[in-house]
Amino acid sequence: MKWNFFKRKKSRFVMIAAIGTLVLAISFIACVYLVSFLLGPPKLTTEQNTIYYSNSGAVIGEESGNQSRYWVDLEDISPDLIQATLLIEDQHFRDHNGFDIPRIASAVLTDIKTMSLKEGASTLTQQYARNLYLSFEKTWARKLQEAFYTVRLEMFYSKDKILEGYLNTIYYGHGAYGIEAASRYFFNKSASELTIAESAMLAAIPKGPTYYSPYNNMENAKNRQKRILGIMLEKDVIDKEEYFLATREKLAFAESEEQRAEMVAPYFQDAVLKEAAGILDIDKELVRSGGYQIYTTLNLGLQQKLEAKINDVFQDESKIEVGAMAVEPTSGDIQALVGGRDYESSQFNRAMQAKRMPGSAFKPFLYYAALKNGYTPTTMLMSKPTAFELEEGKVYQPSNYNGYYAYEPITLAQALALSDNVYAVKTNLFLGTEKLVETAKDFGIDSNLPAVPSLALGTATVSIEDMVTGYGMIANGGHKIEGHTVDKIVDRNGKVVFERDDKEGKQLLDPKALYILSQLMTGMFDHALDGYMSVTGAPIADELTRTYAGKSGTTNSDSWMIGFSPKLVTGVWAGYDDNRSIVKVAEESYAKKTWAAFMEAAHEGLPKTKFEAPSDIVSVKIDPKSGKRATPYCETSRVMYFKKGTEPKEYCDVHFPGKEEEKHNSEEKDGVIKKFFDVFF
Repeated sequence: MKWNFFKRKKSRFVMIAAIGTLVLAISFIACVYLVSFLLGPPKLTTEQNTIYYSNSGAVIGEESGNQSRYWVDLEDISPDLIQATLLIEDQHFRDHNGFDIPRIASAVLTDIKTMSLKEGASTLTQQYARNLYLSFEKTWARKLQEAFYTVRLEMFYSKDKILEGYLNTIYYGHGAYGIEAASRYFFNKSASELTIAESAMLAAIPKGPTYYSPYNNMENAKNRQKRILGIMLEKDVIDKEEYFLATREKLAFAESEEQRAEMVAPYFQDAVLKEAAGILDIDKELVRSGGYQIYTTLNLGLQQKLEAKINDVFQDESKIEVGAMAVEPTSGDIQALVGGRDYESSQFNRAMQAKRMPGSAFKPFLYYAALKNGYTPTTMLMSKPTAFELEEGKVYQPSNYNGYYAYEPITLAQALALSDNVYAVKTNLFLGTEKLVETAKDFGIDSNLPAVPSLALGTATVSIEDMVTGYGMIANGGHKIEGHTVDKIVDRNGKVVFERDDKEGKQLLDPKALYILSQLMTGMFDHALDGYMSVTGAPIADELTRTYAGKSGTTNSDSWMIGFSPKLVTGVWAGYDDNRSIVKVAEESYAKKTWAAFMEAAHEGLPKTKFEAPSDIVSVKIDPKSGKRATPYCETSRVMYFKKGTEPKEYCDVHFPGKEEEKHNSEEKDGVIKKFFDVFF
C-alpha cells in the first residue's frame, strides 16, 4: 500500500513536472513570438557593391570593401540554382515556419550526447538570420539570438523574400557573397544565365566554401555536384537526359583567381570614395558596401589622354613623380586626375594630398590684386638686382632665373611673360603683403599663407587642386568653384540621396580684372613679349594650335605648369616625393610638355573659342618695349586689354626713324664711360 502511495506520488510529480515544462516551453515560445512581434521586421538588406559611373554613364569601377557583393531579385536567378540549393540545404523550406523540428530534435540529442554544438540542422531562414545579424561562433547565446531573428523573418516576410535574401548573402568563398557575385567569380556570367551543371556546382559550395570550392579541390566539388544532380533527378526537378548531360558538361570556369581587370583612374576613384563619404556623412567602408550608384564627373576620354601623355613624356628610367588634374572651370567638374605614376606602388594622391611650393605659378593671384589696385598691363617697374630693406633691418634680395635682368623698366605684361621676380616682389611690397594672402583666399586657396615678400614668388605650399581651382576662377570670370568628383548618388533602393546643384557659383571676383589677367597670361607663349630672355612658354609655344592662358612655376624641387582655355583648366606638377632637387634638364620640362600635349589632345576636333570680354574693356596695340601705343615703326606689337579710361594715350617714340641709331650711340658712349669707372673705381 505504501509502495503504491509513493508510486502515485511519483507519477503525479512527473506529470506536474511535465506539465510545468510544457507550460514553461509554451510560455517561452509565446514570449519569443511576442518579443519578435514587438521588435518588428528586421532589415533584409546586407552589404552590396557600390558602383561608380563616368560622366557618360559608363561603369568605371566598383567598391566592395573586403568582399564582393551584389543584390539580384529572385526572378533574376536561375531556377535550376534555386532548386539545387533548396534540395541540398533545406528540402522542407516551403513547409516549416523557420525551424525543421525533426532535424533540430535529432541534432540536439546528438549535441547532448557529445556535449558539443557540432551538429547542425539549420534551415535556410536560420542561415539567413545568421548571415545578416550574427557571428558564426557556436554558443547557446548565439543560437538563442538566431532563433529570435528567424522568428521575425518568418513572421514578417514571405518565403520568396527570405529565399531571395538567403541567396544574396550566403558565402561562396573567395570573397564572393551572394549568388550573383559567385556566378561572376566562377563563371563570368550573371546568375540568371547559369546552366544546370553550373547551378549544381555553385549549390555545392556553401556547405564548406574552402572544402568544396572547385578552385581549391576539384574532386570534392565534382563529387558534391554529382550528389546534388542525383537528388534533382530523384525529385523530378530534372529528367534523365538533363542529368546525363549535366554530369558530363565541361564547365568553363573563369580564368585564374589572380586575374583582375585594370582599375580605371584609381586615384580618381579614391577621391570619389572620400567625397561620397563626406556627402553622406558615413564611414568610407559603409560607402564601399552600401550598394550605392555614384555618378561621377570623370571624362573617360580625357582621363585616357592625360595618362597617355604622362607616359609619353615621363621617361621610364626616371623616378620623378607627377600629379595632374583637369577641371571644367564653370561647373568645377574634375574630369581627369592622376595622382602618381604607379598606383600599385603608392596610393598617395599627389594631385590632392601633396602640398608643394608653386613658384612663379602663384604670380597671377598677385597680379589680379595689382590690377584691382591701379596697375595696368603697361605699368612699368625697373628690372635689375634689388635689395629690399624690411622691418628690423632685414634685407631681402630676390633673383631672376639664371641671373637675367632687363636693367631698365619693363611692363607688367612682359614681367608676367618673362616671370620677372624683382617686379613681382616690388608689387607685393607696394600692395602690402597681407593683400596677396587675402587675394589668394578669394581664389579658394585655404592653405596657411605667410604675409611675406617672398610669397609673391610662391614660397608657401599648396596643392595642385588649390592651384587649378584658383586658375579656374580666372577662366570662368570670377565665379566660385567647388572642385568635385561626385554629381549624383543613388542608394540601393533607387532613391536619389544627393544631386549636385548645377547653378553657377557665386560671383566673387572682378570679371574685368580677370579678363585682362587672362589675356596677360596668354603672353607666356607670345614671342612678341621676348625681352632680356625668351618668354617662359617658348619651349612649347610651337606645339600649341590655339590660344591658351597659363603660367609655369619652378623651384629647386618643383616644376609646375597650369593653364586654361575657356573650357578646360589643367595643372601638372612634377617633382620628387622626398623634395630632392630636380637636376636633370629633361625632367625640368616634363610638366610643360605634358600640359601642352594634353591640352592639344583634349581640344582636338573642338571649335576654337575665345574668352568673352566684359563691357567697358578696350583693346589697344602696344609696343612691348615702351609700353605705349604701337606705331607702324615699332618692330613688334601686341594687343593688350584695359579697363576703359586706363589705356595709354601716348604713342611709342622709341622706334621713330633715327631714334634707334641715336639711342645706340648713346648706349655705346655710356658703355665706354662705364668701363672707365669699372677699371678705376
